[in-house]
Amino acid sequence: MSLADDRLQQQSQQIQQAYERLADVSEAEATVRTLTAEEAKFASSQYGMLWRRFRRNRAAIIGGVIVLGYYLVALFGNFVAPYTLTTRFTQYLFLPPQPIYLFDGGQLRPHVCGIYAEMDANLRRVYTANCDEKYPLEFFSHGDSYSVLGLFETDLHLFTAGDGLVSILGTDRQGRDMLTRTILGAQISLTVGLVGVLMSLFFGTVLGVASGYYGGLIDEVIQRVIELVRAFPSIPLWMALSAALPTNWPPLQTYFAVTLILSLIGWTWLARQLRGQVLALRQTDYIMAAKLVGASDRRIIFRHLIPASISQIIVVTTLALPSMILAETSLSFLGLGLRAPLTSWGVLLQEAQNI
Repeated sequence: MSLADDRLQQQSQQIQQAYERLADVSEAEATVRTLTAEEAKFASSQYGMLWRRFRRNRAAIIGGVIVLGYYLVALFGNFVAPYTLTTRFTQYLFLPPQPIYLFDGGQLRPHVCGIYAEMDANLRRVYTANCDEKYPLEFFSHGDSYSVLGLFETDLHLFTAGDGLVSILGTDRQGRDMLTRTILGAQISLTVGLVGVLMSLFFGTVLGVASGYYGGLIDEVIQRVIELVRAFPSIPLWMALSAALPTNWPPLQTYFAVTLILSLIGWTWLARQLRGQVLALRQTDYIMAAKLVGASDRRIIFRHLIPASISQIIVVTTLALPSMILAETSLSFLGLGLRAPLTSWGVLLQEAQNI
């Protein structure tokens, strides 16, 4: 027997003896030990490590709270706004922003003054504040009725002025409160951006990972499609697709069409980024080991590749969200996106240019 065979047999015997010693450990000798904080850090999943890094980043926490606040205000916009979109004050057209007075007689009592309207020599409306009439702000008070997420009806608002008028941003040419329209317009603009980003995230992740992982003909086809889409300037392409929408479509159908247009163009950047990331990851040792033990492509993609690329996905998605919101606002401002009676920030800007 050669020296190499003796060494291999000796190592095998040592391994066998080690397993026997482990098997001989009695249940009384076995103790359950909890992981320390340092050990738990390395034993956590990819998502757990990302969440831990996010919590340590103070700027990210502040930014996340601000964005969450915007979406909460948009979600419960009918409660936050003092009126509804159908409320009109025909006697107060183009009312300028109305100030809120915090003190009354040395006491903290938020209120608004009454408004007196008259015509000047040029037959223009002139508004003057009449502080002899004071209307205190009433918080969590009853006002116009609205539907909460389509589930039930209520008339509870965050604040109203009772029998008076409170219009912090003034009114438009039809006497509608601009603060109400701005808050409720956020429901459209912010959801278009969010839904568009989620759709872009789906298309970009699926096509980008498939392109980088499988390669070959699949990679060539996907990359040529990406190059074809990115060959056109974004704004003119958005304008052309939006102009092709029929003007007689109902508002809800137009809303989903604009969202689909924005997402069909926005996925290319994420797909290109993920392709490069996956090309680098598929040659790593743990991916090759997963293939050797017989792991399926689905498991490798969803268990290893996508979690390893999640930081890249989060960065690209975060940067794409404001771009989607601005794209919808730009299209609606140019008259090629959402139209009245829908209310979005772009529709408000389009109406503002006609003042």
